[in-house]
Amino acid sequence: MPYISSVERRSIQKGMREGLLEGIAMGLELKFGSEGLTILPEISQIQDVDILRVILTSIKTVNTLEELRQIYH
Repeated sequence: MPYISSVERRSIQKGMREGLLEGIAMGLELKFGSEGLTILPEISQIQDVDILRVILTSIKTVNTLEELRQIYH
């Protein structure tokens, strides 16, 4: 297994975070329309990629934006 420097690790995390945020934005718009995008600014403040993954997968099963908010608050 090759050594990954801390700079490389941060870059990988940043790329993963950006990809997750793009997926979340698309999921919110597809499921809730433009109203779904209203919570994107608060989700964008989340740095933890594990929480972002949970949000992304939860979009499929939640029925309201409030249910989604409960997942990350």
